[in-house]
Amino acid sequence: MEALVAILIGTLTGCGVYLALRNRTFPVVLGLTFLSYAVNLFLLVMGRLTIGKPPIIVEGVTEYADPLPQALVLTAIVISFAMTAFVIVLSLKAHLEMGNDHVDGKHKP
Repeated sequence: MEALVAILIGTLTGCGVYLALRNRTFPVVLGLTFLSYAVNLFLLVMGRLTIGKPPIIVEGVTEYADPLPQALVLTAIVISFAMTAFVIVLSLKAHLEMGNDHVDGKHKP
């Protein structure tokens, strides 16, 4: 299972970097989204997700789940959603003003 998750994180990271280096705005936004998915999955896996164990102190329980990775991933999801919305609006504004969707803005269609 660990190998499958490692391959998935590596694939998401590779696809994200490849798309982030493209010269159009939509693949760049999609690449940044893939990178944020890879980071979220990495944070969740590093926290050793445990099922059926309470995240808070309860009498009679000796093993607990670590709530910090889950809180970090939840915060990262909210931040990546806001970042994606901002970048999409920024790219739409640039497309309307320049007439193309190239990242450098120099290419004429």
